[in-house]
Amino acid sequence: MSDDKKLTPRATDFSAWYNEVVLRAQLADYSPVRGCMVIRPDGYGIWERMQRALDDMFKATGHRNAYFPLLIPESYLRKEAEHVEGFAPEAAVVTHGGGKKLDEPLVIRPTSETIIYSMFAKWVQSYRDLPILINQWANVVRWEMRTRLFLRTLEFLWQEGHTAHATHDEAEAETRQMLGVYRTFMEGWIAMPVVTGLKTQSEKFAGALRTYSCEAMMQDNKALQAGTSHNLGQNFAKAFELQFQDEAGEMQFAWNTSWGASTRMIGGLVMTHGDDNGLRVPPKLAPTEVVVVPIWKSDEERSRLLEAAQQLKTTLSSWNGRGDDRIRVHIDAREGIKPGAKYYEWELRGVPLRIELGPRDLAGNSCMTARRDTREKKIFSLDGIAESVAGVLGTIQDDMLKAARDRREANSVREPISYDRFKELMEGEGAFVYAGWNGDPAVEAKVKEETKATIRCIPDEEFRTPGGPTTCMVTGEPAKHQVVWAKAY
Repeated sequence: MSDDKKLTPRATDFSAWYNEVVLRAQLADYSPVRGCMVIRPDGYGIWERMQRALDDMFKATGHRNAYFPLLIPESYLRKEAEHVEGFAPEAAVVTHGGGKKLDEPLVIRPTSETIIYSMFAKWVQSYRDLPILINQWANVVRWEMRTRLFLRTLEFLWQEGHTAHATHDEAEAETRQMLGVYRTFMEGWIAMPVVTGLKTQSEKFAGALRTYSCEAMMQDNKALQAGTSHNLGQNFAKAFELQFQDEAGEMQFAWNTSWGASTRMIGGLVMTHGDDNGLRVPPKLAPTEVVVVPIWKSDEERSRLLEAAQQLKTTLSSWNGRGDDRIRVHIDAREGIKPGAKYYEWELRGVPLRIELGPRDLAGNSCMTARRDTREKKIFSLDGIAESVAGVLGTIQDDMLKAARDRREANSVREPISYDRFKELMEGEGAFVYAGWNGDPAVEAKVKEETKATIRCIPDEEFRTPGGPTTCMVTGEPAKHQVVWAKAY
């Protein structure tokens, strides 16, 4: 597709629109290896800002970064039965190295519980050694059959937190705390509202006691599982003999948690905020927050305007009203490209604010600004320009979250719904459906088979419909839980 061709409208083909935006906004490209992707500088710039924000939040809650091997002995994966059953179909296995067959095959990590808890077992002897609060920034490999850029690739980047505690309650508090950290980040930085809650037994992480998740609604009304936090109980501790001597001198197994979020969040950003003109990036995550486009007709004007644009960039990028987070500015001084073509490109790439600077603007000590989220244009005085720009960037960040939350609620069904109507909804426009469930896994499986919808979570109290459904949507029996049903990525 040439860059001057319009994007496929979301309403025509949401999947095609998504792929076109990711490629043409230069976030990622296809790798020569099937199912893998190359993350381009603009996409990686978003990931870097995600990393920076999350890493600060992890460290503020007492976690420290470490690094563990990419290769895991196959026998380690097999030590926890449910875990190996869950990950074996996705495992990539190394059988040869240095020209020889290995004595034991090595699994390229699909996740790191096994290798990390084997190390924890070496490091822990006493209750005084607990808790251990570790995070790892890494890549993992899962041999997916159907892949899509950022959303599901063979190799992806993520962070995985792993902790060990003396009691179940400490592990549960950690699990819930990190779910809250994810929600704060997703709503405060990605401007992507999420529903948090407990996964059902069939949807939980392989080997976990229980799993909690952040579920976001995309613009096609499908759910995206954007982050998960797992209370692993003592399953892995028992498999790897992770024991400690308690205060009474008795030997106990530790309680573990793990929690992770990945580059999938970039896909979530695209599908939450993008429009038919391309990407829209929340200012907090934008590698470039402001693009300055100087407009000239003569060499004399060019010289004056480039100088003014550079001064404007210096003023914006040196302003310290946001502390260390300086405004990130780019000047588009390319020649031979009309201003309109530049506007189109920067809209496609999602830069939150555009500043147009022409001879008349300079004469009036002003500039024209254009918001990417609403496309609203406004004249700003160059006096106090940094405060004005920082203010509008903050407003854009807040407005993007509000717009996404309003859209989610407008496409959520909370009133009683028949199963027939539910099937029609899932066949058509989709929704987050809050409905009663009798707790029977067979009912859950039946709905999944018939509609491809799954229980995204048993929502936390604040997300539940007050008074809630009292009967199961499918069977009419008394409801054991209120759940959120949706199709998902």
